[in-house]
Amino acid sequence: MRIPAHSVCTAIRDDIVSGVYERGSRLTEELLARRYGVSRVPVREALRTLEAEGFVVTRRHAGACVAEPTEQEASDLLEMRMLLEPLGASRAAQRRTEAHLKVLRGLVRLGQERARRGHSDDLRSLGGWFHETLAQASGSPALIAMLTQLRHKIAWMYTVEAPAGAVESWAEHGAIVDAVARGDAERARALTALHTERATAAHRLRFTLGGPERVRTSQHPVNMPSLRH
Repeated sequence: MRIPAHSVCTAIRDDIVSGVYERGSRLTEELLARRYGVSRVPVREALRTLEAEGFVVTRRHAGACVAEPTEQEASDLLEMRMLLEPLGASRAAQRRTEAHLKVLRGLVRLGQERARRGHSDDLRSLGGWFHETLAQASGSPALIAMLTQLRHKIAWMYTVEAPAGAVESWAEHGAIVDAVARGDAERARALTALHTERATAAHRLRFTLGGPERVRTSQHPVNMPSLRH
C-alpha cells in the first residue's frame, strides 16, 4: 500500500492494535517502508512516536519491537479511563459547542435505534465515535490526547464483549448528553463515572499463554509517559 508520509504513524499504530504485528515482533524500517510505500525517514519518526506512546520498545541487538505490556499495565489503563472520562465529560459540560451537541445527539439517536434492533457491530463503532466526540467537546488538547491514546491501548490489550444491556447503555449516553447540554458539570461527571464503571465489566484481557496475543505477567519496561500524537 502507499499512504501519505504523515499518516505512517497512524497506519503502524492501527496495525499493531489490530494484531497485524504480534507483541514482541521486530519492526524493521526497511520492511515497514516497503509495506506503506514511503521512505525510511517517516517510518523512523513514526517508531519514535510509537515508542513514546508505549506501543514500541527498542531492544539491544533487535531494534524496534512491538511492546509486550504486563497484566498490571493493562489493568491500569482501565482505571485511568475511569478517572479521565468523567473529567472529560465535566469539561464538555462547560466548553461544548452546538456542533458537538448536534453530533452527540445524533449518535445517541442512532445508538438507541441500533440497540433496539440488536446490531452489536454498529454499536461498537458508534460507541467509539460517541466517546471520541465527548472528549473533543472537553476543549482540552491534553485531555483529548490522553483519552485517544487510552482508547487505542485498551483496544489493543482487551476484547470487548457485546454488552447485554445495550439499550440501557445508550440510555446512559443520552443522560450524559442531556447533562452536558444543560452545562451541569457535576452531573455529567457522575453519570460518566457510573457508565464507565459498568462498561469496564465488558472488557476481557487478551491473555493466551504462548499465543500471539499474550500479555506478559513478568515486568518488562514499556515507555508510557509521553502522550504525543
